[in-house]
Amino acid sequence: MPTIVGVKLRYAGKVLWFDPAGSDPEPGDHVIVSTERGQEYGEIVTPAREVTDDELQAPLKPVLRVADESDRARFQTMCERERIEMERFRALVKERGLDMKPIGVEHLFDDSKIVFYFAAEERIDFRDLVRDLAAEFHNRIDMRQVGVRDEARMIGGLGHCGQQLCCVRFPGEFQPVSIRMAKEQDLPLNPLKISGLCGRLMCC
Repeated sequence: MPTIVGVKLRYAGKVLWFDPAGSDPEPGDHVIVSTERGQEYGEIVTPAREVTDDELQAPLKPVLRVADESDRARFQTMCERERIEMERFRALVKERGLDMKPIGVEHLFDDSKIVFYFAAEERIDFRDLVRDLAAEFHNRIDMRQVGVRDEARMIGGLGHCGQQLCCVRFPGEFQPVSIRMAKEQDLPLNPLKISGLCGRLMCC
């Protein structure tokens, strides 16, 4: 039977499943995994367990290794670069007069590309911006537009309860939340009381 482990990647909204490939990672360990995008740095969030072939929805990608000291140092360096690149991203968007909100910057661990995340209410022609970013950072550029819930999850924050946002604390796919659910719980239908930071009905 196949063995799987759950891994949380930085900007993925749900837990992804990988083949431990002979390694023995435990929850809390950081790992380097192979994904469709390239090599990525993530954290083990569920212990290894066996599943049936029928439970697998797609072939598993492998855990390449448990992160060692050099991997962790490389990751910290990447995070520092991303902070600088985020500032430049904001500046270029402003210079171009684009109606978009920069949300985040992510390097793949193998440095094969840089992903720039943004929010926008309408479709944006960002071809000139991509050329600017590629010339500035000498790397492949991938632009990803995100919705309001993904924006809240990626930026983070505190909910009305004073706790970390549910979408950050409990990784997983967003499930539809309807006003009917609020009515069934006898909650006040004041939008200010039942809406989260994203402006949508609170997940909880």
